[in-house]
Amino acid sequence: MLKVLHPGFFSTIQDQGRFGYAHYGVPTSGAMDLYAHQLANAVLNNNQNASTIEITSGGAKFEFLKRTQISITGADFNPKINESSIETNKRITVNAGDVLSFGKREYGLRTYFAVSNGFDVDTVLGSKSFYKGITAQNVLKKGDEIPFFESDEENYEAHARININSLHFTSPILNCYIGPEFDLLSLKQRKKLLETDFKISANNSRMGYFLEETIENNFPAMLSSGVIPGTVQLTPSGKLIVLMRDCQVTGGYPRVLQLTSQAINQLAQKITQDTICFKIKTPH
Repeated sequence: MLKVLHPGFFSTIQDQGRFGYAHYGVPTSGAMDLYAHQLANAVLNNNQNASTIEITSGGAKFEFLKRTQISITGADFNPKINESSIETNKRITVNAGDVLSFGKREYGLRTYFAVSNGFDVDTVLGSKSFYKGITAQNVLKKGDEIPFFESDEENYEAHARININSLHFTSPILNCYIGPEFDLLSLKQRKKLLETDFKISANNSRMGYFLEETIENNFPAMLSSGVIPGTVQLTPSGKLIVLMRDCQVTGGYPRVLQLTSQAINQLAQKITQDTICFKIKTPH
């Protein structure tokens, strides 16, 4: 069992997502940085879909009520056990009564906290991922007690640490493919789309990231069409919005680009006023 002493700014339980229900209007959800989520599980030899805690902007604090093993990946918010710093991307044994805390930000936005075999919370529509209106709760709160599965490697301590490519956090380049309405853009619009350094606005969340700079939008009204995480839409105001894991399943704005899976992961670690740019990949 894990007790939430402080949930931080925004903490949720996530797995790889909820699939097969888009026709009912159910979002995919799942870990914003799927790469970091999967890495946290890989360090512990967990199933890739084992649920983790996604901590946005740090500040969270948890108490372990029984012994287990953990790993911390993604953004670095100076994790500590009982006020002693611990390494990220490494298997660590914790005991009952130990307190895990997250402090000052070093890089990134979202941290993933995994326990051996995952958290034992309800599965709804094939997923443990929190989403308002689908799961019983949509965010962790102070005093919550979260059960987790028994560790099957209690006496095993790994000393190796996985090194992560820093470009995952620092590169402004987001690889993408052209979207269904890309060909309707003028040459001038395409040039601006692909040559502009866009700043992330303060309006960013698990649903989507709005970008500050604008592109002329002279598209006529269009019917709603299917969208997925990573779809880049051009809104009537000329601003771009990049849809993220909790996005709706249909949208009525032109879909000019589609991020690769890895680009979604990278964007999930960007903060307000970070700069990004788009680079089109050629499909193989």
